[in-house]
Order: sequence, then C-alpha cells, then structure tokens
Amino acid sequence: MTEKEYNFTDIENKWQKRWDEKQSFAARVDKSKEKFYVLEMFPYPSGRIHMGHVRNYTIGDIVARHKKMKGYNVFHPMGWDSFGLPAENAAIKNNTAPFKWTSENIDYMKTQLKRLGFSYDWSREVGTYKPEYYRWNQWIFLKMLEKGLAYKKVSSVNWCPECMTVLANEQAENGVCWRCDSEVTQKELDQWFFKITDYADDLLAGHDEISGTWPEQVITMQKNWIGRSTGLKVNFKLESGEDFPIFTTRPDTVFGVTFMVIAPEHPLLDRVTDPKVKEFISRVKTQSMIDRTSEDKEKEGIDTGLKVINPFNGEKVSLYVGNFVLMGYGTGAIMAVPGHDVRDFAFAKKYNIPVKIVIDTPADPLKLEEMTGAYTGEGVCVNSGEFTGVNSSEAIEKIAAFAEKNGIGERMINYRLRDWGISRQRYWGCPIPVIYCDKCGTVPVPEKDLPVVLPTEVDFKGDATSPLTRMPEFTNVKCPACGGDARRETDTMDTFVDSSWYYARYTSPHSDKIFDEEEVNYWMSVDQYIGGIEHAVMHLLYARFFSMVLNDLGLLKNREPFKKLLTQGMVIKDGAKMSKSKGNVVDPDEIIKKFGADTVRLFMLFASPPVKDLDWSDKGVEGSYRFLSRVWRFMQKHKDLYLQEYTIDPELLSDEQKKLRIELHRTVKYVSHDIEERMQYNTAIARMMELTNALYAIDEDELYTDSGKKVFSEVVDKFIPIMNPFVPHFAEELWEDFGGKTMLVDVKWPEFTESLTIRGEIEIVFQVNGKIKTKMNVPSDITEDDMKKMAFEDHKVSELVTGKEIVKVIVVTGKLVNIVVK
Repeated sequence: MTEKEYNFTDIENKWQKRWDEKQSFAARVDKSKEKFYVLEMFPYPSGRIHMGHVRNYTIGDIVARHKKMKGYNVFHPMGWDSFGLPAENAAIKNNTAPFKWTSENIDYMKTQLKRLGFSYDWSREVGTYKPEYYRWNQWIFLKMLEKGLAYKKVSSVNWCPECMTVLANEQAENGVCWRCDSEVTQKELDQWFFKITDYADDLLAGHDEISGTWPEQVITMQKNWIGRSTGLKVNFKLESGEDFPIFTTRPDTVFGVTFMVIAPEHPLLDRVTDPKVKEFISRVKTQSMIDRTSEDKEKEGIDTGLKVINPFNGEKVSLYVGNFVLMGYGTGAIMAVPGHDVRDFAFAKKYNIPVKIVIDTPADPLKLEEMTGAYTGEGVCVNSGEFTGVNSSEAIEKIAAFAEKNGIGERMINYRLRDWGISRQRYWGCPIPVIYCDKCGTVPVPEKDLPVVLPTEVDFKGDATSPLTRMPEFTNVKCPACGGDARRETDTMDTFVDSSWYYARYTSPHSDKIFDEEEVNYWMSVDQYIGGIEHAVMHLLYARFFSMVLNDLGLLKNREPFKKLLTQGMVIKDGAKMSKSKGNVVDPDEIIKKFGADTVRLFMLFASPPVKDLDWSDKGVEGSYRFLSRVWRFMQKHKDLYLQEYTIDPELLSDEQKKLRIELHRTVKYVSHDIEERMQYNTAIARMMELTNALYAIDEDELYTDSGKKVFSEVVDKFIPIMNPFVPHFAEELWEDFGGKTMLVDVKWPEFTESLTIRGEIEIVFQVNGKIKTKMNVPSDITEDDMKKMAFEDHKVSELVTGKEIVKVIVVTGKLVNIVVK
C-alpha cells in the first residue's frame, strides 16, 4: 500500500479553510466555563510580517490552543495598531493616502497570519485607524478632561527633528527618538498632557499584584522610571527675599552647600542680562538630552551673578546655570555639595568653587587638601551647627524635622515620572476632540458630535507639515458653546493612546458603547500577555495607567490589565536583530512556501526558550522539517495497526512495549509541565523528539502483536494531540487519517498515568546565589552537563542570571545546581 505523502501546502490550506468555516476559534461568553484571555501585542501594519512577529504570535498560539484543549473558554483576538509615522512618511514619499496604504497592508498581513494557522477570533478584529475605534479614544480624552486628568500647557518638550513631532519622555529615553534614533532637542510648545503623575503611587502599588507573574526586570524598569524618592524641599532664598526651593534626598549634607545650579529653561533666568550668561543658556538649550544627562559628558556651567542664601546657616552662595540640571525634575534647581557628591565635586574643581566637609569619619578624618573626590559614605556630621556630632543617617530625619518646625522646609515625595505629553504635530493619528473659540476659549467637542473624523483625502505638499493645518474644511467650525466661528485642534494624539486600552475593546469591538458590560466583565483582565521588553516603560506603563483610569470611571472591574506577562527574545541573524537596513531579513512567506507553516512554527519554538533571543538557522529549519517528516512516515507506515477501541492489560505487555508506554506517558507529563508551568516549548519539543526516537528504536515485530497494536494506538491517541498546539495542521491531518471523529481543536488534552512515568527519577533543585528558585524531576542517571543546561534554560533561573556576570556554577550531581552571579 502506498503511503500518503506529507503535502504541507494542501494540508495547511485544507485545515485553515475548515477552521474558518467552522468558526473554530470564535469566542462566546460561557459562564459555565473558566475563561482564558491570551493576547499578543498587536502589530503595526507596515506591509509584511517579519520573523519577530511569527515568534511572538506562535508563542501565543501555543498558549491558546493548549488552554482550549484543557477545557478553558479561550479568547484570542487580533487587530492592528494602525496610526503612526510610517504610514504618513510612506504617503509623503509615494504620494499614497495613508488610509489606503494602511488598509492594503492590513489585508496582506492578515493573509500572512492566516497562512500560519494562528487561532485568532477574527470577528473581534480592531483597527485603531477606523473612526469606530478612535471615537472612543476621543471619548476617553473628554472623560479625562472632566476629571482634570487631561490639560494643556506651554512646556519645554522633546522634539524629534527627523520625525518633526513631539515625543513623550518615555519615547526619548537617553535623548534619542524611540522610532528613528535621531537625537532629540528641546522645544517650547503648547501641548496636551495626561496627568499620569496622579497615578504614580497606584502604578507602584500595582507592582505588588503582578509580582511573580511579570518579569522582575520589567517591574524594576518601571519602578526606576517612576522614580519615587523621599526627601526634603528646602526653601532657600534669593538676595531679593524671594523663595528659591530645591528638593534633596540628602538633607544631612545641607550645611555643605557651596553653590547652587539652575536649569537653563528656568523662568528665573529671564531676569539675567549678562550677555555671556545669555549666550551660554542659548547654546546649552540646543544640546541633545544625551549630551546634557550622560554620565561621561562634560558638565558645563556659568555663574549667573545671582546669590542664594542657605536658610540653615545664612551663607550666601553663587547660583550657576548648568547643562546637567533639567527643568522637568524637582524644582529645576539643585543644591550642590561638592564634598559629598561626585558630580558636584568635579564641577567645583573645574570652576574653582570651594569644597566643604560636613560628613566625616572620626576613625580616619578626611583632609580637604588631600581629597581627590567626594566622600559619599556615611559618617558623623561636622561643621553642621547643632547637628554636629550626629550620625549622618540620623541627621536626615532630624534636619527634616528641624526644617518643618522652623518653616524653612517640608518633607515631600518626588517622582522622576513626568506627565504624558500626547500632542503630536503630525496628520496620521486620532484627532484631539477640542475646539478653540476666541470668545469661549478651549471648548470640548460634545460627545454627541464624536467621532471627530480624520479626513482621509489629504495633500502633503511633499513635506512633513500636517495637512490638517491647511484644511479649512476641517479646522473651521462653529463653537459648540456660543455658535460663533471657531477652529479645531490640529494636533493628533500620540499613537500609544490607541494601544493603551485596545485589549479591553476586543471584548466588544462592535458595541455602540465603549464596552459591552457582560463581555468586558467576563473576559477582562488578560490572563497571558506576550510582547517585547522594549515596551516596559512605554506601552506597558501607559496600558496600566489607562486600565486604572477606566477602573476609576467604573468601566473595568480590575485595575491591572495583564495578569501574566511573557517578554519574548528577539530573532537574530548574523549576530544582529533582523532588519531591512542590515539586509538580514528572512521572509516568512519564502520559508512557508519551501517547508510549510508548521515547520516555521516548530523551529520558532524549538530553537530557543521564549525569553531568550533566537538565532536564525537555515539548518535548524531543515531539522524541524525532518522531524515532522519522521513522525509523518512512522504514522503513515503503521496506520493499519491502529485500533479505535482497546484495553491495555499491562500483564500481557513485553518489556519493549512497557518501555514504550513509559516513554509515552513521560512525554505527556513533561510536555504538559513544560507548557503549563515553565513555558519552555523548546524542551517540550525535545521530549517529543525523544518519543519519536523511541518509536523508531522499537523492534517492529513488537507493534504487530495484539498488545503492540494497543500500545501503538495509545501512542496515536496521546502523541498526536500533544503535537497539536505546536503544529496544528500536521496534527489535524494525522488525526483525521486515524479516524478522529472530531477536529483536534475540540479534543481534550491527553492525560497520563503517574505510575507509568517513573523511569528511575530524582528531584534536583536549581539555585541562584544559594537560594532555591525551582525544582525538577529528572532521570537518575542525568549528567552534570545536562543538569547545567537545564538550569540555564529554566525561565525562573534565566530571568535572574541573564545579563549578569556568572561568577561560578556549582553542580552537585543528582542534587543541585547553584549559579553564583554578581
């Protein structure tokens, strides 16, 4: 009998069509079932999906398909983050309307995603560029305006000269544009802001809820970005008697102030007339944020001629303007204590400013003339008035109490986090629903008039200036309050607004309300979110903020939007992240055409643990294809041995048959564990490969006995279903070939018998710096090298050691692996 060939093209087309016809992945509220909402960060429709997309979405699909087989009511939607600069820049370059360019890209990319067999509920699809979506951006804006969470002010903002638009602080980290890597400059503009600072403590408190289910690295990055610090606001005075407040976390050093430094953007400097100072201020304002804040860049300053009086000792000190002080943090001015601050010491030496010691070590007193750097450690206060002799750590509290009692300062909490500037001077974004009237001022667009529709037929005139500013048919309107002539806001919203709440809109994308109450209350929050760590302090922070706002508005039950987060690694080729500019992009369509979608999926899961970077390998893809071909050939060759009904009597099995059953049940157990507990899909696939080797190793005569046929039938009934989340088309076709009465998408996840998984096992532990992080059952004959390999691949261990220096690895064979890092 001729064996059926593995024709992946026909097989994949067949099952994609059948899933579509049966609406296999359509999600419906079913309160009798436990729901599971799995979501990957939605893509920007740039034209074609890349291998980074494929990896992200394959990981999500594993979770969704496995949970469905485990009996959960799974919700797995997809949509398009479709406003933004690339479409606008493409329109300018190619004279193509962004709406048309975006729509065509979405159509093509949707076809690509379907070709990969992802289990999306396409009936829930959203596109953020469509009025039915962004009208709710505008509605949320109006609600935030009502609550005082949206406001407009003139501000020094981050400006990208290449993109010709404003950037939020989170989008200009380290002084470069997050999108094009151009150096960011400062510019004074009238801007709309969201008051995310009102939620700083909520965002920090929420970390307790997600600790243990989010990567610690992401939580740490967010905490550092919010930058909560406790200190003292000290009311220094100008010689004129005006208050000159500063914030310090080191009040114990206040008696050591020998100069003050102010930001070049500080309004106080408007009164300075010295042309040298004015020239310095103008020059520094043109410096990039990188140059101004980088640790290894020169710190510059100039004496303004103004004097500031220290309220603790009455001393007058000079006020400098410095390039390293930022208006956006604290009060825009700092007290400088060169004796006990590294930066201040270097600045003082450069400009011949006195240095004073106010914290000393009695056992080894400091000598000012011998100091080559600041002393930053603890000690005893000296030259500090009534606080002389007090331990410096105690002095922090005592000096703060003294300041409050005497009205010269107050304890306060400061944050690095700034309010989120959302105004963008570009066209392709959500219009801000505000009207300006000479008589009434700033007037919100009435809710009944939403959405403010973005015109789709525009003329860019060949430059990056927003065409909205040249469209009187858009800008000229009647004031909703007085009926007089007025004009619309022409700035559009930061596109991160679109992605800050999309996860909730998926629950009811066709509702004429922002959310259908039953749907959103059933599906939210997202149980598993998947995306890149590069979004830690942008999208992930904004999404948490929006979720909290929507919760306060009574629209969401939960404050945190994502219960669990997995941040997958990048796809690397030739030592660098795949990108068009580097010429190392691999087209998914080409690989699918050559090897099939299931091979691509399998390689993406097998080549590396999800949280690690994946090195692209053509040989690795070929190896994944060979594995599927091996399984296919074995199953097709022995298809006639399969029994629809059977009962296995262990007493009648040969030793070889018993051994194969143990391998089968062990495989089911460990694949289940690797998927559910560890999210280590590479080791799950390795287990299935081991089972395949066991199938080929058994004496074929063993399969042709009555007992052998039953064991083989059990292999089919368990092995094919556990392959389903990984290679769904392949598994569905085999399942049908063996007489499966229902599609695998509706089949339960196989069970295993614990007593049949024992092959001489021991429990080992994995430690980091001596602390147990996880435990695992392994074969008793495991080697030292295998123990090391498993330790580094474990996601809990990997998260704690990645990027750190490995001091040593201690292995006690059969007991533990301890990785020492610093």
